[in-house]
Amino acid sequence: MTDILFGTGGVPHSAGDRSVAAGVRRIKELELDCMEVEFVHGVRIRKEVAEEVGRLAAGIGVALTCHGPYYINLNSEEKDKREASVKRIIETARAGQWLGARSITFHAGFFMKGDKEEVYKVIREALGEITATLRKEGINVKVSPELTGKETQFGSLEELLRLSREVENIHPCIDFAHYHARTGGAQNSYREFCGILETIEKALGRTALDDLHMHIAGINYTAKGERNHLNLKESDMEYKALLQALKDFRVRGYLICESPNLEEDAALLKDTYCSL
Repeated sequence: MTDILFGTGGVPHSAGDRSVAAGVRRIKELELDCMEVEFVHGVRIRKEVAEEVGRLAAGIGVALTCHGPYYINLNSEEKDKREASVKRIIETARAGQWLGARSITFHAGFFMKGDKEEVYKVIREALGEITATLRKEGINVKVSPELTGKETQFGSLEELLRLSREVENIHPCIDFAHYHARTGGAQNSYREFCGILETIEKALGRTALDDLHMHIAGINYTAKGERNHLNLKESDMEYKALLQALKDFRVRGYLICESPNLEEDAALLKDTYCSL
């Protein structure tokens, strides 16, 4: 097994059906290593089903992560929407615990034209509430807000690292495609990828690189940031340079592919990594 576990964001297209269990089995058949369970429209999995899938995944050596619903905004101007966002993240973590997932990720929120420092404080407080609740419930899943693809979205590398220093059990999920789009086409060379990893290690210590939740895809973007995901070979994403940097820094963790072709690019990434 490689230091990095390669897998898909969601059930592979070639799975027998769209169930999480079928996805786990197909990941194993494809000789991939992990799968991100996508709760994009809500956390709709029963505890007994999730625990059964968790046993299946553990038994055949497929690691799991989870992605929370898209309808999350911890900085919403409406109190009920903020509270619902907190609830959705907690529900994702509970499901992750049942599944045996190591980490959950989600998009934390939007600036909504607010002052960035004030928004940071609002989101930090919400995440502190979330992690305190999870601690009381004995849930041992890492809470990993995602590096986002637009400047209008909360989730720059600096914001995530600051949160990770200031809030217990907060860790960054590094989406390299989003960072590339967020910066209008920068952060896409071996030197820049090494710079990202150096920044993480300096801020959080070597242990952060030993268990890092990561996303990758081809990506279409404008000066305003992300537009949509693309297959790797149809994009300008320098994925070989990224994989070389990850190998040189001895990064361990999960690299989740979110390209439209999912398992094809996940296999491309694993094969390329193993050939370096």
